[in-house]
Amino acid sequence: MNNSYVTLNVADGTAMQAYTVLPKNVNESTPAILVFQEAFGVNGHMRRVTERFASEGYIAICPELFHRTAPVGFEGDYSNFAGVMPHYSALTNEGLQADITAAYNWLNKQEGDKSRIFSVGYCLGGRVSFLANATVPLAAAVSYYGGGTDGLLHLADQLSGKHLFFWGGLDTHIPKETVDKITEALTYAGKQYANVVFSDAHHAFDCEDRPSFNPSASKESWALTLEFLRNN
Repeated sequence: MNNSYVTLNVADGTAMQAYTVLPKNVNESTPAILVFQEAFGVNGHMRRVTERFASEGYIAICPELFHRTAPVGFEGDYSNFAGVMPHYSALTNEGLQADITAAYNWLNKQEGDKSRIFSVGYCLGGRVSFLANATVPLAAAVSYYGGGTDGLLHLADQLSGKHLFFWGGLDTHIPKETVDKITEALTYAGKQYANVVFSDAHHAFDCEDRPSFNPSASKESWALTLEFLRNN
């Protein structure tokens, strides 16, 4: 694999760094994926996730969504959410849509298959993946425990691709009522989606660097994610 950082020019005049990984033997049939960070930046976990998708044959890009307020390469501490709140709170849908478009445009300039561009996101990134599906023409999108997604349901009828959601049944941050609200909105909008709840999993069950890591839920959600992307 070929990994590197690139600097993207965003429409609002800002510059955004992104971690990119290209698989071997990229050609016109290679798919691509936008990978969206947790609230703790493009840290070691998110870089490994991006590399993991590239190892499965995807051109992968993970943009630094805090670029307007945080230094380049910012990584938050998992034990100090207050330390990332200034950057998290400064995010706007308009800014995120500009970031999404900049990263999407970068993927479109690569040699891969332009009809097979996907997105995936974790925590904060789960919400951004939903926003991406309503912002740029994706083949499909995946959201892992995307807190705040219920605040984007006015965009449900704009989703371009089928959406896969993962939730932890023990997640105290995202109650079942919120999940139901999201799926009901997509049903009402006539959008295709898949909704998976791991009953024994907490929030951030897919992050091996956090106490909430759930190995079985992580393994199974990865397998489902890959199959979902292949099918769409």
